[in-house]
Amino acid sequence: MSRLHTARNTETWYLEEAMAGPLIRLAHLGQRRVYKKGEFLYHQEEVSSHFFFILSGRVQVSIFREDGGEFVLEVMGRWALCGEADAFEQAPRFSAAVAAEETEVIVFDAAAMEHVFASHPELAVALLRIASLKQRVLGRRLRHLASPKPEKRIFELLSRLAELYGVEQDGAIVIGITLTHEQISAMTGASRVTVTRTLTRLREEGVIAIHDRQIHILDLSRLDR
Repeated sequence: MSRLHTARNTETWYLEEAMAGPLIRLAHLGQRRVYKKGEFLYHQEEVSSHFFFILSGRVQVSIFREDGGEFVLEVMGRWALCGEADAFEQAPRFSAAVAAEETEVIVFDAAAMEHVFASHPELAVALLRIASLKQRVLGRRLRHLASPKPEKRIFELLSRLAELYGVEQDGAIVIGITLTHEQISAMTGASRVTVTRTLTRLREEGVIAIHDRQIHILDLSRLDR
């Protein structure tokens, strides 16, 4: 069973309305479904043509290793899309997705998309843009995950969240997401002790500040070192 990390505003992946617009407008082409906390949307290795557009709630997407360990890829929030790559390829899913709280989704069937694309090409364009964004983020993550230094992986996570969702405020970039040390550990493969030690050092060096459990990036360039 996946370990659910639940905290306020913990989405590490969601879409802006401009990119999610076609999926919102064409939601009637799918089926609404509500998943209870702890219920799987899909399991690793299963084959299915279904993919999921999140209307509300949060979905934790993880990869489970053979030794039983779990690596958290993302916590998907409102208007995020998950499961689409494997759905279109009809390939075994490389990850699992579980509701971190009660979650409402639109379930689309990739097998029925061909005729939909013909009449609604904006949907195809939106899916291509989302796939492109995910590929860019995944490539960046893989580059840093290959690093033997866990601190580098923590730097990458903070830098990516600042780039995607950061808001400038009083000379700092505020990441409007609350992440626990346990979540950062699960998403970077670093130990919880390393996460705590790294964040403490970044605070002492004036790279970040933490206010109301949110991280403020004071010097983004030092995270890209």
